[in-house]
Amino acid sequence: MTENTTHSMKVDAFSKGIDYPSYRSLIKSLLAENKTTGTNHSEAMIAYTKMNDQRMNRWDKKLLLENELIDNLKSLPKSKWLVITEAWCGDAAQNIPFIAKLASENPKIDLRFIMRDEHPEIMDQYLTNGAKSIPILVMMDENFQDLAVWGPRPEPVQKMVMAAKEKPDLDQPKFIESIHKWYAVDKSQTISNEFKQLLNTMK
Repeated sequence: MTENTTHSMKVDAFSKGIDYPSYRSLIKSLLAENKTTGTNHSEAMIAYTKMNDQRMNRWDKKLLLENELIDNLKSLPKSKWLVITEAWCGDAAQNIPFIAKLASENPKIDLRFIMRDEHPEIMDQYLTNGAKSIPILVMMDENFQDLAVWGPRPEPVQKMVMAAKEKPDLDQPKFIESIHKWYAVDKSQTISNEFKQLLNTMK
């Protein structure tokens, strides 16, 4: 794929992206119809999405950013942040409110959300070990050149996920529960530290 083609794809995807309030409203309106994003509207996917909506509600209310992180954010030049996500994704629900809070601290950051399964050509540019893992945050300059990429989850959680893939007898529900317990105990400290390092490289 040529550089021009990739650039055009990102411009097009970003233009179709929605802001954070619209993303939250989309999820709630879909749930009201007993649906979620994507094409799989099974009871399990609806249940995941309902839990994720509650998780994002909680994070939106109680999330506080460190002063150092806010200072780093405010020194950033104009940029475009594109998040690849889906409403049923647990990691997305745990991390997206933090990303949205970050972007809200700097009016020069234009944050948009797109659905993974609606934009496979974009997702394929940001695979994690060959997998379409989400959420992925792509930070770009005004010309849609990548400045940094974060995702799909904080490094300790990613290590837990990779280790779990090696266990054929894994208790999946119990493992998922352990992941969400990690997020609850960590209280966004790890992702905060990761973004402090990331933003320092973008100055």
